[in-house]
Amino acid sequence: MNKLFLIGCLMGVSFVGRAQTGISDTTVIGEIMIAENRMQIPFSKRNRNIQIIGREEIAKMPVQSINEVLSYIPGVDVRQRGAFGAQADISIDGGSFEQALILINGVKVSDVQTAHHSMNIPVSLDAIERIEILKGPAARVYGINALTGAINIITQAKKGKDVSVRVQAGSSLQGKDAGDGSGVYGGGSIQAVANMGTERLQNLVAIGASKSNGQRYNSGTEDIKGFYQGKYTLNEENSIDLMGGYIHNAFGANGFYAAPGDKESHEVVQTGMLSLGMTSRLANRLILKPRLSYRHNEDDYRYFRHDLSKARSEHKTNVYAAELNGVLNTKLGDVGLGLESRYEEIKSTNLGNHDRYNHGMYAEFKTEALNRLLVNVGTYLNYNTQYGWQVFPGIDLGYELTEHVKASLSAGSSQRIPSYTDLYLQQAGNIGNPNLKSENAWQYEVGLRYEKKKVYVQGNVFYRNITDFVDWIRNDENEPYQPFNFGANKMLGAGIHLGQQFGMSDGSSFKYDVSYNYLKPKEMSYAEDISSKYIVESLKHQFLLKGIYQLKGFDFTAGGRWIKRELNDPYFVADVRVGYRVYGWDFYVEGTNLLNETYKEVAAVYLPKRWYMVGMRYQWGR
Repeated sequence: MNKLFLIGCLMGVSFVGRAQTGISDTTVIGEIMIAENRMQIPFSKRNRNIQIIGREEIAKMPVQSINEVLSYIPGVDVRQRGAFGAQADISIDGGSFEQALILINGVKVSDVQTAHHSMNIPVSLDAIERIEILKGPAARVYGINALTGAINIITQAKKGKDVSVRVQAGSSLQGKDAGDGSGVYGGGSIQAVANMGTERLQNLVAIGASKSNGQRYNSGTEDIKGFYQGKYTLNEENSIDLMGGYIHNAFGANGFYAAPGDKESHEVVQTGMLSLGMTSRLANRLILKPRLSYRHNEDDYRYFRHDLSKARSEHKTNVYAAELNGVLNTKLGDVGLGLESRYEEIKSTNLGNHDRYNHGMYAEFKTEALNRLLVNVGTYLNYNTQYGWQVFPGIDLGYELTEHVKASLSAGSSQRIPSYTDLYLQQAGNIGNPNLKSENAWQYEVGLRYEKKKVYVQGNVFYRNITDFVDWIRNDENEPYQPFNFGANKMLGAGIHLGQQFGMSDGSSFKYDVSYNYLKPKEMSYAEDISSKYIVESLKHQFLLKGIYQLKGFDFTAGGRWIKRELNDPYFVADVRVGYRVYGWDFYVEGTNLLNETYKEVAAVYLPKRWYMVGMRYQWGR
């Protein structure tokens, strides 16, 4: 009854008095250019399922990490193993966590050892300009491994000078587990972000650190991160972009991967990335964007944290990539072309030493020459030294039924190449399968959206068919899990997302978002004695709601997430944030899991019960 009461209150707030003037950044969001590596399409003219969340909204949400921001995005399933940005798996529209591609400013950062480390992101939350979520097959846009979609984290170096510093700390106010130290569960973080820019040179620098003692036995976390982005404008036609980042992340991994035997496990993950790119405009109609990038990851998994002489796995991966993207503007439309080449290697005490090359070629065509119809058609041709040649075509259509109503249709194919963990892992509770084939998918989606001033309603229905679907299964609880190509995974999904923004006569403003997503897997038949990791954690129902109220320097945000997985009990998590801004200072308090829900999102890891956070942020300049 308490849960129903809270849902009713949050829904009821959305119908408080009508607007006289709207106060929001909807218009700005609508004109944002979606940051694909070749084609540039305004968000207001999108013809596929793309969502954007900007920095202003992120700043007012009751969240402390990128993981928690994504948990409020419809269709995105975040399976965390702890608070304060602890290790998390991200999936989209009922896919597995290996099938969603993660990028920073268009640079791929998904981990080739295992997607468990793809969210080891070196970017502090305050440095993020926006996050773009492209749902559905994204091979035509970003290449392989974007089977169910892609998440692009965007930062932006700006002109002018400003510096911000944020400090926050929180606690459950409850005692820790026996044998895991004394005191109560708690933690804190600090981050600083600086923009220093002139007309020709812009620099963004961000550093951050967090630490917690863990919500359960052996689940403490600590991380240190740093990030830099720079842009140098040579002249009106040419500019150079530089980006680099590093994060050191250490955490107790009790129950993360091989429960109950891994109670004393510990993991240290270090990730570094670097990219150098250039944008050149030639003859007014041709834009070329060459880029080089590098990602290094070290993963030290200690099955027995107090005895490193046994069951310790050390992995080092390197990924080198070169890209050349271009756009040619013609009277009929825009032609996008791209080439990429990637070299991936791993040196591991557990997985062995392996490497592979991947080469791809893109071609796209976008036109608005037809009345009210936006067409984007293209293909991606790929060659991988382990899996050979494959081609991934796709098409997106958007039709303007009226000034405020738009329909969309998309169809496309995509692929996911097994990670090195899928292929070669040798662990007490999990073993790899070197005979795995790559996963291949076709997806079809139709959508309808209504947008007028401060109101929007969007609905989508999709059907996805993955052939050679990879699932980790076992016949007996005493046996290890092992991945197999389990035939077809057919998914039918539907979702609706609506919201409104308005201002009241007293100068206050209010915005609400409500969404529901339903997923129905088809023809996934397992024998009664088969245990499947995918089915246990597969999302079935997702209901999200969020309301933000602002009055002068005061803001109040309430959010809720009701989640039902295929074979687990449903849970509802309610969060609240209250903030006040005065003279450059932001003071806030947050409450997470206010209803004290007992729940887990992945594996055997129960997440924190009710806990509270207090924080402050100060900004100089701007």
